[in-house]
Amino acid sequence: MSRIVPIALAASVLAAAGSCALAQLPAAGQPASIKMSIAVNATDAPRKMLHADEVIPVQPGDLTLVYAKWIPGEHGPTGPIDNLAGIVIEANGQTLPWVRDPVNMFAFHVKVPQGVSTLHVHDDFLATAGPSGFSAGASTSANLAMISWNEVLLWPQVPNAKQVTVTPSVTLPAGWQFGTALTPTSHDGDTTDFAPVTLNELVDSPVLSGRFFRQIDLAPEVSPKHYLDLAADGPEDLEVPPQMMAGFNNLVREASAMYQSHHYTSYHFLMTLSDQVAHFGLEHHQSNDDRVPEKTFLNPSIDVLAAGLLPHEFTHSWNGKYRRPAGLLSPDFQTPMQGNLLWVYEGLTTYLGDVLTARSGLWTDAQYRDALADSAATMNNRPGRTWRDLQDTATAAQTLYSAGRQWDNWRRSVDYYPEGELLWLEADTIIRQQSHGKKSLNDFCARFLGLGGNTGPITAPYHFQDVVDNLNAVQPYDWAKFLTDRLTRKVNHAPLGGIERGGYSLVYTDKPNPMTEARQTLGGVDAWYSLGLRLGHTGQIGDVLFYSPAYKADLGPGQKIIAVNGRAYSDEVMHAAIRDSKTSQTPMALIVENTGFFRVVKIDYHGGERYPHLQRNAQPDLLDAILKPIGKNDQAAK
Repeated sequence: MSRIVPIALAASVLAAAGSCALAQLPAAGQPASIKMSIAVNATDAPRKMLHADEVIPVQPGDLTLVYAKWIPGEHGPTGPIDNLAGIVIEANGQTLPWVRDPVNMFAFHVKVPQGVSTLHVHDDFLATAGPSGFSAGASTSANLAMISWNEVLLWPQVPNAKQVTVTPSVTLPAGWQFGTALTPTSHDGDTTDFAPVTLNELVDSPVLSGRFFRQIDLAPEVSPKHYLDLAADGPEDLEVPPQMMAGFNNLVREASAMYQSHHYTSYHFLMTLSDQVAHFGLEHHQSNDDRVPEKTFLNPSIDVLAAGLLPHEFTHSWNGKYRRPAGLLSPDFQTPMQGNLLWVYEGLTTYLGDVLTARSGLWTDAQYRDALADSAATMNNRPGRTWRDLQDTATAAQTLYSAGRQWDNWRRSVDYYPEGELLWLEADTIIRQQSHGKKSLNDFCARFLGLGGNTGPITAPYHFQDVVDNLNAVQPYDWAKFLTDRLTRKVNHAPLGGIERGGYSLVYTDKPNPMTEARQTLGGVDAWYSLGLRLGHTGQIGDVLFYSPAYKADLGPGQKIIAVNGRAYSDEVMHAAIRDSKTSQTPMALIVENTGFFRVVKIDYHGGERYPHLQRNAQPDLLDAILKPIGKNDQAAK
């Protein structure tokens, strides 16, 4: 999963129960397998509602139906049970009573009468969440819908979801098209039936649908097939610029060259271009759920800021879906996940995804360095690292995804993404140095993430020692000590060894790098490395850096700057005041509002504007070597 992009029925049942293969459960003991069906009617998606009907084989007695709690890729108990409604369970034309488990809110108990072999279960999902969060966030608009099956699924509780096979179908609003990793078997008007899949595969295979829809074949010479499926709120947003299209094609080629394997039968990039839905990326084994602002292809600033999203989620097909930490395998969507290896799952993916963004041409090398400078500087100005180590941010991941951004430089957040990138960059440069250029992290990826060569969508779990052993197989080194040190030390600086070994140093100048500039063109002021403030375009304080000049002036998140040095606040006025501080002898004077109360705040700062950059040092230029394409690329990419 990528962090949120910075810039988000009365159902038709199968014609008859016999139209789906229904297995009679064994008379005693746990059933070896369950074959059920689900029909989702999404015709009400534009008014934020989905309807589902399920046909489930049962045997008489006590039955527990469950709803997905722990969602793969979201690393937490994020199943949107609060918006599940309209639950009705029927058998032989009679409605059966059910009760929710008093402890597990995701479980429902029902007594199946004698003579009943099939349940018909109806439920509705109220897609009313706001445009924030992940797959439980806003997912529909008047013209599109991302359908995540776990939002409507109930199934008999079993130890392993692979015991359940589901035959799915979906009915869409008239004229809508769709993209999904599922295999269509038949169409009847606006209803599509799909081939049966295991419950795991179904939850892992969302359906992107929309009125304005486009499917594009990518890198057609690469096998298996790859598709870019686009849904937008307007037809103009589906036009992909040629250089970006070249980059998407190159992404497929570069990933194939790096991982030297594929673990899917085909792959669908499901991309939503809308300001009405949550903005984020979520990985799936044979597809991904990428949601970006509607003008991403039309606005260069949004384009450059969102460019790394598809490479990140695509990499997860290898790192996260195929190779997955054993602790993150929840066999039944109920068993809690353990995130202690998320610095591999997400940290390595952040590193590889950003490298692929540059290799494919979705970023220039300079843009990659700017992005790296931004994340390195953020981690290097993270006071919370003196009390909380990187390992704890991974172990406590389920508590951090929903934590606010205010004061997160002291609390720390899901830092295993950006700091994990620094860790793996350092590992790459060590391998290159120790092997005198004969080996690199590319070799580790082919070995560790390409384990066993081409496969279908299966999962190969691993532990910490497997990571160490595979690194040592590529280049002998004390990798256990290297990783343990960077995971557990509590120091006030980030691990910048990879940048230094790569031939660059982190420096600050009074000119914003283009990544910072792109963010600021969308509104707001980034004064993090000067005053210690991040501001919205109306002067609202988003966050304050601990121990910074702003912190010492008693400013805090949520307060609002009304005036700067006697002038009404604007982004331009604030920039000018920070620049002028370098030649001024007097403190900067702010009028600040805090929940209806006003005060004058003086900040005694005279350092001018400060922004992070990477500057060449005397070391060999390994970083540029890392970014060199290794696949056969289309030079039309920017």
